[in-house]
This record gives sequence, C-alpha cells and structure tokens, in this order.
Amino acid sequence: MSPAALDKPADLTLWPTNPPARVATGRSFSTLREALTEAATAINIGYAQPWIITEDGDILAPNWIKANIDERHLQ
Repeated sequence: MSPAALDKPADLTLWPTNPPARVATGRSFSTLREALTEAATAINIGYAQPWIITEDGDILAPNWIKANIDERHLQ
C-alpha cells in the first residue's frame, strides 16, 4: 500500500466480539489514516473486529490491520 493511500477515503466496519450481538456498525472516513486509527483503538480495547475497505477497493482484514498498523505512520 502506498503512502498516498493513507490520505484517501475509506470505510470501516466494526463487528462486535461479544456474542450474541452480531450487528456490525459502519462508518466512512475522509482518510484511511483516520479509519486505521479507529481500527487500532477497536483492536487494542478488544471490543470489535475491524474491517476496512479502501477507496481503491482493497479489503483490510483484522489480521492485516494488526500486523501492519504502525502508529508512526498514522500521525
């Protein structure tokens, strides 16, 4: 993923980790950077599994986000 992609829009969907509720919530962000920041919060707190769809159509799964998120690049 190119650094320029961080400044493009992205959609974040959060799937709750606690059963039985399995209702996802979605939100659009003006940048992928913002969506990744929110996804990192969800992962760190452990309340949801984040999935991101970028403007270019890439789908970022929770494991990809965990493996690739770097706080230095989000600022």
